Amino acid sequence: MPMHHSRRLVLILVLAFLVAACGRSAALDLTPFGLTTPAVTSPTPVTPAILWAVGDVATCRSKNDDAVAAFLAGQTGTIALLGDVVYERGTVEEFRNCYDPILGSLKERIRPAVGNHEYGSRDAQPYFDYFGAAAGLPGQGWYSYELGAWHIVVLNSNCKAAGGCGPESPQYQWLKQDLAAHPSLCTLAYWHHPRWSSGEHGNFESMQPVWELLYQQSVDVVLNGHDHNYERFQPLDAVGRPDPEHGIVEFVVGTGGRSLRPLGDRLPVSATGSDDTYGVLQLELYPDRFTWRFVPVSRSDYQDQGSALCH
Repeated sequence: MPMHHSRRLVLILVLAFLVAACGRSAALDLTPFGLTTPAVTSPTPVTPAILWAVGDVATCRSKNDDAVAAFLAGQTGTIALLGDVVYERGTVEEFRNCYDPILGSLKERIRPAVGNHEYGSRDAQPYFDYFGAAAGLPGQGWYSYELGAWHIVVLNSNCKAAGGCGPESPQYQWLKQDLAAHPSLCTLAYWHHPRWSSGEHGNFESMQPVWELLYQQSVDVVLNGHDHNYERFQPLDAVGRPDPEHGIVEFVVGTGGRSLRPLGDRLPVSATGSDDTYGVLQLELYPDRFTWRFVPVSRSDYQDQGSALCH
């Protein structure tokens, strides 16, 4: 082989080694040697799915719900209503006069959970009639859906009306099967009555079997309403003890407009809370993590935001 060809080959091999050592971002111009470098590409940004969550909302006795509804109307994303969607008894007239004027235009974006005030009307029939298939089957009120990379489960915490919440109940059995059929990395569940709460209604032990099942299945987030305040808990295990690595993060977001009530003495596992502002919780759901941000819609300096990885 002629000497100049040997030198050119050695030079090419040296340059190729340098490119490999420096990575694709190396700005080496090899065109004088008849070579080119791969084009530099940036990772495609991941756009999260957006979920807005709030409960205890529409009423004809207050204007605070108007501010919450107006804020949601100006946002994009899915809306989780965490029960007690209209006061006082969930009647046809209340849906028509108190709910629909402020939230009716958002109906296609709303995925509701049924609260106790909806059962002020027999079998919560006006609620199921208004939302149709989006509320689950009448008499049940549980269902699931996909939001981005997340699996979302909606439950009926009015246990007596739902046929129970224990391991032998139809709802529990459905939940067990649904979670097994959707082994997502990230899963979120919501219903009305909180398992854990520092508010005046306190903890609902009726939801303990469901909580234990969700923990066993590595569910990441639980959303509730009922107590008219905002509260976020530390990640909790099956019996409510802190579990930073595998625990469920629970949010109580009963700040939709009906009224506000004192938190009282916070539970030791409560991370933060506020009982003096109406607002909504924003969740950004990424394929492997989530962020949260409580957004006040009344005058308040209260803030709560953060992020966590899925299990």
